Amino acid sequence: MNRFLIFRLFFAIILTFFACKTSAFFSSRSIAFDNSPKKITINDNGSRFETTVAANTVSGSLDEKNIKLGDYDQIIPTKDARIYPGMNIEIRRAIKMKVEADGKEMEIHTLEKTISKSLSENNIVLARLDKTDPSLDSLPQNNITVIVTRINVEEITKQEDIDFKITAKNDSKLGWREKKVETKGEKGIREVKYKITYKNGKEVSRVVLNKSVIKEPITQVEVQGTYVKTGKAQKGQGTWYAFKGGMYAASLTIPRGGFAKVTNTANGKSVIVEINDSGPYGKGRIIDLDKPAFAKIASLGAGVIGVKVEEVLN
Repeated sequence: MNRFLIFRLFFAIILTFFACKTSAFFSSRSIAFDNSPKKITINDNGSRFETTVAANTVSGSLDEKNIKLGDYDQIIPTKDARIYPGMNIEIRRAIKMKVEADGKEMEIHTLEKTISKSLSENNIVLARLDKTDPSLDSLPQNNITVIVTRINVEEITKQEDIDFKITAKNDSKLGWREKKVETKGEKGIREVKYKITYKNGKEVSRVVLNKSVIKEPITQVEVQGTYVKTGKAQKGQGTWYAFKGGMYAASLTIPRGGFAKVTNTANGKSVIVEINDSGPYGKGRIIDLDKPAFAKIASLGAGVIGVKVEEVLN
């Protein structure tokens, strides 16, 4: 064999030997370094402490220190990052809250610092007027319930009826039981603009912004007859009692179902009553008025008054 080739072969064997020894040396040094204790700092949601770990990754370090992460917690750097001496590991714990909105209750998790950002993080959209309790700038807290109130404001215009008034006229030519409409009333129409506020779909306030009359109402005129035809008058004493509670009276001379005009002789006040009872039986007493009828012509405290009683013939 050529001496030159022998020399080259021998030299290659020597290089290979030294390369293997060097690789083994540095590999053992690397393994020793990876397994050596490393001092790191862990900040667990504001609770900061220094510790020593032998693990090579963030995940392994957490396992070594029995630190558990929730599904929504955040860690920096990532779990598969390698551990180096002096490293800082930051853990942010997610806050769990309940949210009541749109008739539903849901559970959310957040890493944000305000209620507003927490809702946004969980795709709960608020309109400009919507409110929350606690308020939007409040700090999220574990297990609290955030109530969302949807507020909507709209303006509407409606046409509404205007009730007509009624005026009365007396006609002495008509019998006292006759009544007729001289001018028929008609409702008017007005246009009203409202500002309406709704909370969660329910109306909570209505404010009138503007009113305008489209059609004026027509007043109804009613004519009441006042003519009373009476028979022979008798005078005596009148009393009262609580019976049916209306324009009624008891009489011994006028039959039931008839009517009588009773006048207080002291003040001239009169009332027409229907006879629905028999009496009175006291001496000098000629009529017993139901309580409301007596009150029309005298004070109830008077008890007994002088009266003129006339039977109504029409």
